[in-house]
Amino acid sequence: MPTCVVENPQALKEFAGQEIAVTPWFELTGDRIRQFAAATEDRQWIHVDAVRARLESPYGGAIAHGFLTLSLTSYFIKQAVEIRHGVRFAINYGLNRVRFPAPVRANANIRARSGGRSARQARSGSGFPPRS
Repeated sequence: MPTCVVENPQALKEFAGQEIAVTPWFELTGDRIRQFAAATEDRQWIHVDAVRARLESPYGGAIAHGFLTLSLTSYFIKQAVEIRHGVRFAINYGLNRVRFPAPVRANANIRARSGGRSARQARSGSGFPPRS
């Protein structure tokens, strides 16, 4: 069950400038990291070879791909927010700035803290912001 439930997208305006939700913990297993490595063809040893990573990496073990942690955003959004009415579907429009400031070790528990800086209504019709 999402930690924040609102009736419609307009209700999210109330949360501008504040935290909306904190998700439950999620274990990022070594198996999931290996599956992601196979799906993306990124089998760098620091992700998939736990023994070598424990011996040679500066992190003391295997770490998740930054893009794996980023891809979990969709999952975490569903855990954080439910919009009951007014949304037929949602797509990933894009990201303006992404950084991976710290590695996530295999089998670590992670969660998301979500909030909104601002809210504005998209152009009527497509649901997409206008092209510039």
